[in-house]
Amino acid sequence: DGGIKYSGDIVKALAAGADAVMLGSMLAGLEESPGEIYMYEGRRYKVYRGMGSLGAMQGFGADRYASGVKKSGERDKLVPEGVEGQVPYRGKLADILYQMMGGLRSGMGYVGAANLEELREKSRFVQITNAGLLESHPHGILITKEAPNYQVRR
Repeated sequence: DGGIKYSGDIVKALAAGADAVMLGSMLAGLEESPGEIYMYEGRRYKVYRGMGSLGAMQGFGADRYASGVKKSGERDKLVPEGVEGQVPYRGKLADILYQMMGGLRSGMGYVGAANLEELREKSRFVQITNAGLLESHPHGILITKEAPNYQVRR
């Protein structure tokens, strides 16, 4: 459930056998996503409310997460599993999907896979250290202009 931050995460999930991935937070800041766009400290953001957040559960999600609570009015008995906050505005869905698909094609190319079946057959997972994970992402630089396929997580 969730955790997809980069297109490479999509490749890894599919290579490990997933038939689908959840992209809630990746899609949350898009033009087509619900929520207002607003300025904060010179940057554009959108409100993000996870489906398991208290706000979502008190609204239309109450039937899904706590049947009976919505009807009885006992909102203090809801147990949230998500959060509400803000995410950077990221533009239009078509542009982000283009980047995600490019990342998927790139990842498949790394293992020589022409389709998802080959991706699953040819992929090999290796364990790396936390230091290795940090080294595999941009480091030692203050990113001043974000690429469309890589956002700095704040």
